[in-house]
Amino acid sequence: MRKAVPRKTTARRKTTRASKKASFWSYNKFRFLAVLGGFLFLFTAAYHYRNGLAYYLGFKSNKINPVNPKEKRLSDVRNFQLLSKYQDKVAGIDVSQYQGNVKWEKVRFVENTFRIQFAFIRATAGKDKIDTEFDNNWIGTKQNNIIRGAYHYYRPNENSLEQAENFIQTVQLQKGDLPPILDIEKLPKKQSLDSLKIGLRRWLEKVHKHYKVKPIIYTGEKYYNDFLKEEFSDYSFWIANYNFFVEEMQDDWLFWQFTEKAAVEGIEGNVDVNIYNGTPKMLGYLTMSN
Repeated sequence: MRKAVPRKTTARRKTTRASKKASFWSYNKFRFLAVLGGFLFLFTAAYHYRNGLAYYLGFKSNKINPVNPKEKRLSDVRNFQLLSKYQDKVAGIDVSQYQGNVKWEKVRFVENTFRIQFAFIRATAGKDKIDTEFDNNWIGTKQNNIIRGAYHYYRPNENSLEQAENFIQTVQLQKGDLPPILDIEKLPKKQSLDSLKIGLRRWLEKVHKHYKVKPIIYTGEKYYNDFLKEEFSDYSFWIANYNFFVEEMQDDWLFWQFTEKAAVEGIEGNVDVNIYNGTPKMLGYLTMSN
């Protein structure tokens, strides 16, 4: 009679249990490190944005949001943080008909704290559009001692010289006004990129010749880096970048539009806010001299 050979299973069971136990501790260690990392990130971010958070939570100011007294937004944290960081520079806004009828006599501060010293105003768009609130905004800023500048929204698929003429016929620049501004944000549908650049150059040169001052170009940071930075390096740029974690103004940004969600008394709804990359005295040098 053959002897039964006993099965050796004990070692395998021990190995399996040990593996499960090691896996369990490894998983929990990973979870612990992930939670710890998340906590450290939040703590670091909270400390970094402590001034903005204090304002947001009501510790920095007992004033309320003039746009909506019951509303406070995370965008206010970044707005307060950046404007606090660049207090040696100049804050301003930009408006168009989309802000409705602005009460310029009430327009004084961003987030109740930072003085508004300049305003960019949309004057025209394309070859025949005139902003419906341009006259109100153009006169209102002047009457309330806010340095003003006019900009044209460029439509890539329309004739560039006709667009320049529309702007020239609409805007009468005076001493103390900022140079004219070309707003380009979209790529063409009916022409090549090279043709677009030729059109932009024609608009800029015609407006330069008329006002005897070199225009400024407004665009988004990506558009600037991809299409304009090299070929239009002889112009100054007003750059839009709303990234919450971007806090450094680049040297080649004359103006930085850092948010489209700010509260300003006298304006219903949100408004864009900008920082001039210089002092108030330097901003004065930038304006028209005659």
